[in-house]
Order: sequence, then structure tokens, then C-alpha cells
Amino acid sequence: MKGKFISLEGGEGSGKSTAILCIQAWLESHNVPFIMTREPGGTPLAEEIRQLVLNPRDEKVNDTAELLLMFAARAQHLSEKIQPALEAGAWVICDRFLDSSYVYQGKARGGDTQQLDLLSEWVVGDHRPDATLLLDVPVEVGQQRIVQRQYQDRLDKESLVFHQKVREGFLERAHSEPNRVTIIDASVSIEAVKSQIENQLEHLFQAWCGGK
Repeated sequence: MKGKFISLEGGEGSGKSTAILCIQAWLESHNVPFIMTREPGGTPLAEEIRQLVLNPRDEKVNDTAELLLMFAARAQHLSEKIQPALEAGAWVICDRFLDSSYVYQGKARGGDTQQLDLLSEWVVGDHRPDATLLLDVPVEVGQQRIVQRQYQDRLDKESLVFHQKVREGFLERAHSEPNRVTIIDASVSIEAVKSQIENQLEHLFQAWCGGK
């Protein structure tokens, strides 16, 4: 039986790292075979591309260059890690995937949606998430969390206007595909966030596996 693909999305400071630990613990407790991965990244080559994309630099990164680098990393990630895991029957939990490209390089950067559609069809095809958990927090809350980090990458350092567009973009994606994307209120306590995530995982487990 082919595995299931769950992506985790959200703006900067939305708490995805904490959510990943929660998901991992839940899957282990239910004896679900899984892998945890991330984008950009997930394989040695894709991780090198991640550094090119996210490392702060003096040179302005061209928007098209950023978009193509993201999809180059994704192509490698899909072929070398995600697809083999799904074929082996494992659940794939991915920190960011295609939605992030539409939001960051599309909505926030003002990129051409038609170009994104063409790249998505070429690189991703039918290998899209079965479900997506969107961790949503007000931009001000996310920014407060970001400034507490020891390291801030190039996207962390973008303007408040940029981050507001990111949030709007994710919510638009969620509202356009409510059957796939579940919004998690990540502005509440960690325990409350965990409860929301676990409830959704239980729902998906029942739907996909009949609770077995």
C-alpha cells in the first residue's frame, strides 16, 4: 500500500519545529512507518541548494533565480527521497512543500502564477500532498518569535509587508482547498496546538487506514 504525504506549512515563527516533534511522537505511538523531511532540502544536493537560497548575502537574489532554485531542490527531493518513501508504504511528513512556492515566490514576490503552474506540473506532477497542516499566527506574533532566534535566514529578514503577504497567501490557499488544508491556530498554547494537530492526525488515520 502506498504511503501518505502530509506537508506542514506556515509563515516564519509559526512553530513548525515544535509541531514536527508532536507529529513524530503521534506517528510513533500509532506504529505508522514514516520519514520526516523538509524543503528546500531533504537530500545532500537539495540541502546545498537550501544554503544558496536562504543564507543572507549582500548580492540581491533575483526572484526568478530563487524560484528556479526552489524547484531544482524539489525535483531532487522528490525523486531521491519522497517518491521512494511513498512507494515503500511510509508516510512522508514534509516541512514545507509546493504551497510555500505559491506563497513566497508567488503571492509575496508577485510572481507569475502561470509560471508556477507550469513548473508545478513539470516538476511535481501528481506527487502532491494528500493533506496539509497550516500553522497560522498573526504576523506580529511570528516576528516576536523570530527575533528570539540565534540565527535568522534571508527570508526571516524580509519586511513586515512581505510576511503579511505570506500569511494572506497561505490563508488563501487554505480557503481554496479546504478538503486538503487544515488551519491550525498556532497562536495559542503549545498544548492547545498539539491537541489540534493530534485531532487532525487521528481524523486522517481513520480516513486512510480505518484506524488499523
